Amino acid sequence: MGEKEKCEKQLIKEAKSGSVEAFEELIKQCQKKVFNIAYKMTGSYDDANELAQEAFIRAYKSINKFKGDSLFSTWIYRITTNVCLDELRKRKNQKVISINEDIKYNDEELKPQIKDESPGPEKIYERKEFKSLVKECIESLPPDYKTVIVLRDIEGFSYEEIAKIINCPEGTVKSRISRARKALREIFKNKKELFNEEYVK
Repeated sequence: MGEKEKCEKQLIKEAKSGSVEAFEELIKQCQKKVFNIAYKMTGSYDDANELAQEAFIRAYKSINKFKGDSLFSTWIYRITTNVCLDELRKRKNQKVISINEDIKYNDEELKPQIKDESPGPEKIYERKEFKSLVKECIESLPPDYKTVIVLRDIEGFSYEEIAKIINCPEGTVKSRISRARKALREIFKNKKELFNEEYVK
């Protein structure tokens, strides 16, 4: 067991004993990712900030239920995803996810997970229109599909990690991602007259 794992286990032990300081140390390493997930699932800085705090509160209140069968960060991401899903399911009109937009959190700029190919000036308008349509398409996905698209295609988690985060078999994750991508392709197809052929493969 590495020093990091030993340190984490000790902090978890202290947090379970009621140490707020130990819990704060535990969340330092994952608070940016928690915020990022919440932001990309809700599309709102204010909502993401509120939901991230809710995730941390839930985690603190249920720290004694953490069995240590996964990384602490994975456990936190699972709670964050559940908090966001709860919120999305309450909404009648889901907000847009911002995929390529830089955001600020605690005065630090968080870079988008998707690589920007920096198109020339002649492509700016087309890229802007395309991004808007991509947002609309992702926005229209059911919450469960949106979750796996955000975790896999935007945040870059592995199938194994996603399985742990959403607490289901890896095979289910793969099939859900496949169905989600298929649903996105159908939405793209239905809007194909709005897309430049360059973007539709």
